[in-house]
Amino acid sequence: MTDYGRFCPIALASEVVADRWTPLILRELVLGNTRFNDIARGLPGISRSLLVSRLKHLERKGVVESWPLPSGRGSSYHLTPAGRDLQPVLIAFGRWAVNWLYDDLDPGDIDPITLTWWMHRRVDPTELPEQRVVVQFDHTAPERMTLWMVLERGEASVCVQHPGFDSDVVVTMETTALAEVFAGTVEWRRAVADGRIEVVGPSHLVRALRRWFLWSPFWDVTRERSAATAPLVAASERVDQQEVS
Repeated sequence: MTDYGRFCPIALASEVVADRWTPLILRELVLGNTRFNDIARGLPGISRSLLVSRLKHLERKGVVESWPLPSGRGSSYHLTPAGRDLQPVLIAFGRWAVNWLYDDLDPGDIDPITLTWWMHRRVDPTELPEQRVVVQFDHTAPERMTLWMVLERGEASVCVQHPGFDSDVVVTMETTALAEVFAGTVEWRRAVADGRIEVVGPSHLVRALRRWFLWSPFWDVTRERSAATAPLVAASERVDQQEVS
């Protein structure tokens, strides 16, 4: 039977973006990652050979173009106008998932390194302090790990080993607590007030820290969905308590 694949616009678009990993590769490019290693770092689980294959596929489809690096070794990857035009499509995908698959979102399904990497891509350069600031993230569970983020000259870098500078602010929490704040399930102030996140450092840096990050691109819709869900959860908990009593 004919599937009209060359006539249906949805079928044509699916040939470009519907393969596994391809939308996530585009997400990395939309967020500004252009180096191969940086794209791979944002996609834990993808093999390097598969990433090469997907990038070549996107180049053939006119969505991505590669530029030789000044060093002459390797390439950087950039969205073409057609690729940039996919950004609202990706955002719509994410917002749809928050609205309709909210209960399937699992803040525990992310590791400390990937979470910190995502956070460093979502800093607000207009809010960063003028001087260099080193933020130390002490993850206590489900695995103990210390990571550092160096904020300097409007940019952020992630260090899995001590960066060689003293830490100005130390943030201690379970990974899930920070993931929930990043996603928008819980507000930063609430997580700190509840003791789920502890921040130690000079008071002016402690107060300002939450403003340095823009958090998830879907933070606003997640906050709305979380607020709408909260009364239902509270009502369910009251019923459970009445049944037990």
